[in-house]
Amino acid sequence: MSRDLAPDLVERLTKAFDADPTARLLQNAVTTTSVDEVALDRRVVTSIDHSVSNLLDDWAATSQEKSGRCWLFAGTNLLRAGARKKLGVKDFEFSQNHLLFWDKLEKANHWLESIIDTADRDIDDRTVAHLLSTPAEDGGQWNMFVALVVKHGLVPKTAMPETKSSSNTRSMNRDIATILRQAARDLRAGASSGSGADELQAAKEEVLATIHRLLCIHLGTPPESFGWQWKDKDNGFHRSGEMTPREFAEAYVTVPLTDYVCLVNDPRSTSPFGRTYTVEHLGNVVGAPPVTYLNVQADLMKRLAATAIVGGEPVWFGCDTGQMSNSELGLWDAALFDRAAVYATSPDLAKADRLTHHESMMTHAMLFTGVDLQGEVPRRWRVENSWGTEKGDKGFMTMNDSWFAEYVFEVAVRRDALPAELQAALEQEPVVLPAWDPMGALAR
Repeated sequence: MSRDLAPDLVERLTKAFDADPTARLLQNAVTTTSVDEVALDRRVVTSIDHSVSNLLDDWAATSQEKSGRCWLFAGTNLLRAGARKKLGVKDFEFSQNHLLFWDKLEKANHWLESIIDTADRDIDDRTVAHLLSTPAEDGGQWNMFVALVVKHGLVPKTAMPETKSSSNTRSMNRDIATILRQAARDLRAGASSGSGADELQAAKEEVLATIHRLLCIHLGTPPESFGWQWKDKDNGFHRSGEMTPREFAEAYVTVPLTDYVCLVNDPRSTSPFGRTYTVEHLGNVVGAPPVTYLNVQADLMKRLAATAIVGGEPVWFGCDTGQMSNSELGLWDAALFDRAAVYATSPDLAKADRLTHHESMMTHAMLFTGVDLQGEVPRRWRVENSWGTEKGDKGFMTMNDSWFAEYVFEVAVRRDALPAELQAALEQEPVVLPAWDPMGALAR
């Protein structure tokens, strides 16, 4: 048989299409209307409402604007639930810009260390190529969020408010990437010509000075301390005086951050359940505990997340938000779009296949703030997104349980919530996945 796209094959395909009245009708629809609007299954949409049996949120949704800071927003949104109660206020936000500043500077240092560590490899080595393709990313993981809070603390949004660049990071990231790639060239050249470790570290510090200057210009200078006073919801006035970011975090973080662990659901045959994993070169704070995952079944993740919510605590999670979702309606369902009816073909990639063949990966972090239980079985989940208040239910979304199993990859839960055997499993030496593995995608 011919290997090229033969004219007679094209002719047969065209005639078959023209002879199919359904195909012609769909052509008329999709050439004038978004295919997702055409494929949106009304039966699924009308079967979902935004109500849940267990609801935590009584606050307004936040907005990451045009940035990839979802993981920072999800983390600070989790922490503000307890801070609001302790402060006695209805609305409160920690400064996401403060954490962004330190994340960018810490990531630059972490990335430059990776460049030095791989300086003896060829420029076309796959790990080196991956590093060079991702020098200034906005994304991050739960462990990376914890590392920032532990080292740099927190401040209220009033102490370091948003700037043009924190809300739209594209230009800033472009310029950071240029500086870092140039530094990679110079560090690799220095290592090749025999520069010692001290010389490479000195060169790295010069680059960090440039990055620090750039970040101060774009984001403002993080406060070493600030005066803290506020009015509660009953109009009572309070003053705590001068506080450092770490003192503020100690005062208003009401959950044991370092006791949380990351569970992932990775059904690939190369990733056995009950094992711990990490991703090479993934992180931000050099010297902090590594980003470590414990691979478990999706049903356990659901059970632990539901238990936490019923107990009054939101749950940070990572997922592939672009799959089977409608952001305007604020709905996720595994069968939300009937694309089989449009294309006359049914995709049958399972979750493991989607990971292996680059069809799916973690792309977004959010917060579970509610769950709809029928008995002990979850039917749907309420999600606090960080895309403002215009979408979904004033910025809150509804996820049917069918979507959880297919597209949720990670949750952060307290260590003591795990069964004893899995708590023991956390002590294993983690399997190291390559830097480009999809389990590291949320940080990219």
